[in-house]
Amino acid sequence: MNEPEKLIPLHGGYRKLKSFQVAQLVYDVTVRFCERYVEVKSRTRDQMVQAARSGVQNIAEGSQASGTSKKTELKLTNVARASLEELRLDYEDFLRHRGLAQWPRDDARRAELIARRPATADDVAQWAQEVHDGQDGRHGRSGRGPRQKSIESTRSTVSTYSEIAANGVLALLAVVCSLLNRQIASLETAFVEQGGFTERLYRVRSEKRSHRQTAK
Repeated sequence: MNEPEKLIPLHGGYRKLKSFQVAQLVYDVTVRFCERYVEVKSRTRDQMVQAARSGVQNIAEGSQASGTSKKTELKLTNVARASLEELRLDYEDFLRHRGLAQWPRDDARRAELIARRPATADDVAQWAQEVHDGQDGRHGRSGRGPRQKSIESTRSTVSTYSEIAANGVLALLAVVCSLLNRQIASLETAFVEQGGFTERLYRVRSEKRSHRQTAK
């Protein structure tokens, strides 16, 4: 026997959404990134953190609102997607303005980070450190004096490491944006086929009236 349709279905389980989990990771990493590599007084710093936060908050708010408004859920999920796209452009600008490389989408280092499925900012930092150490070893530093090595080490930390970190976030953004694209498409289909709260209210009322008439 089929369960009767509920007026307000289960909703708000955003913490289990992969899109929310990755967006939250992007936010955590972005806060660290901005603290280390973006000027304190820069407007871009605030914009990047707020865009990352907007991605997380709108996924959560949309999920919570879905009980009574699929339209609101769809709208807020779209806002989250737009905010993360804005953040992606900020990271691309960061690399371009500093003459740093933006890795291609099929770069093995990006693929490795995604394959690791990092859960925390520390996981991403560990990956970045390993990539940095690997590059440092391949390039080598023989024939340089202690002072030159120290200068190169400082430059490497400021530029090469920020390049790795920015590209790592871009890889994570590609994942969460792809997840949100599929999530939005699914919400659109459900909204078209099933309607929103008003349609559900009509169906529930009609079912109850039909049940009462049958019981007489």
